[in-house]
Amino acid sequence: MASVKCPKCQNLISGVQAGQSVKCSKCGYVMKLSAPSGVAASSANTASHGSKDSGAPLATWKLVSGILSMVLFILVSFQSCAAGLGNALSNNGEVSGSAGIIVAIMLLSGGIVSVATRKGGKGGDIALIVLYGLGALMGFALAGSYSDLRIWAFWCLICVVCAIVSVTKKK
Repeated sequence: MASVKCPKCQNLISGVQAGQSVKCSKCGYVMKLSAPSGVAASSANTASHGSKDSGAPLATWKLVSGILSMVLFILVSFQSCAAGLGNALSNNGEVSGSAGIIVAIMLLSGGIVSVATRKGGKGGDIALIVLYGLGALMGFALAGSYSDLRIWAFWCLICVVCAIVSVTKKK
């Protein structure tokens, strides 16, 4: 007896034998398992087990970066309020404080999407590319005298690159 992974939903199905038809209890997909003569069902399905390990680091990245982004939201929000107040008091015409608030909102929403879709499909990764990409663009373009905004924009850019890697890894 062996375990196989459903090709449709990646659900692990245990207790199957070669030549047996199996219905996934999660999505209902029906598959017929076959193994060449002399090869056990467990060794015939090692490729599907290998793909599980390759997706684990990306799910971990999404969880860690999502939590970190949500924590950074608080810091960036307070810094942006201070920068906006400084811009208003000095009457320098900069909008770096407002841009910082937008970057903070993108960090929060990107963090929530990252945690919520860490085991999902390409849609969550595309949403991350858009959210973090907007944060990076706003941060780099409108930083002005608020130099820390470039650091937060660089974090957004790192998250964009990781999301692009995640999209390209999924089939």
